[in-house]
Amino acid sequence: MAIAKRIDGRKVANDLKAQLGTRVAALHAQAIRPGLGTILVGADPASHSYVAGKHRDCAEVGIESIRVELPASATQDEIETAVRRLNDDPACTGFIVQLPLPPHVDTHRILQLIDPGKDADGLHPTNLGKLVLGIPGPLPCTPRGIIELLRRHDVEITGQRFCVIGCGLTVGRPLGLMLTRPTEHATVTLCHEATVDIAAHTRASDVVVAAAGVAHLVKPSWISPGATVLSVGVTRTIEGILGDVHPEVDAVAGKISPATGGVGPMTRAMLLTNIVEIAERSRCEPFANGRRRPVAEVLR
Repeated sequence: MAIAKRIDGRKVANDLKAQLGTRVAALHAQAIRPGLGTILVGADPASHSYVAGKHRDCAEVGIESIRVELPASATQDEIETAVRRLNDDPACTGFIVQLPLPPHVDTHRILQLIDPGKDADGLHPTNLGKLVLGIPGPLPCTPRGIIELLRRHDVEITGQRFCVIGCGLTVGRPLGLMLTRPTEHATVTLCHEATVDIAAHTRASDVVVAAAGVAHLVKPSWISPGATVLSVGVTRTIEGILGDVHPEVDAVAGKISPATGGVGPMTRAMLLTNIVEIAERSRCEPFANGRRRPVAEVLR
């Protein structure tokens, strides 16, 4: 039985971080010290793990860490104040608000308060609008990571048929926009919970991106032999993390990105890339008050 070739996100992410380290060193030589800010609300273990991983990545490449940690009881005003502080802090090149936020918080309002020029996730309405119009700006991290991962594993994109399962804001919708840019020129079908016969769309596709968050949704019978399959969505169970793609798809696909060690590391690498690119653009901009403020390692 043939086994699909693994698409290794960890290796590509490590290669990217090595390149970013060189670019960060060049910025340091010009007295520019990129800083990634994170706003974390509550004690969700998964969120804390994600944020800790992002700051470990920062340390690897020389990016400063600016951490804001608030209790789950933090009010809307307190979180908005934290966002404004990072908007105004010249030591913060860009930042993210870790999702999900507690139920009592207006998440859309919080995200819209982020300065679009400091939007490290590339998901601010202004930056999504730039993506639609083809104007340069921070790009959504996971879709950008997916495209980079495919390119580095010699998966053809231009002219190919893509099926993206899931129309979420962080993956499906922006990925569809990015894949149809002139630089990619793929043909994209976006499927969702109301799509009739998703399997018919996946079987007609050269590349399938599963980002629905439904464990083992994509079955072997859904995949055309030799197609490339990326398992992006995950489901956390008592048995561990389960991806959107059934393990037996291995026997049908030509190349496959697993639920762990695939797209996940690329998302973090693209977050760092956005920070470095924002900092590189800032070389032509004056510092606030003629200087940079010291980085606050932990803001409470």
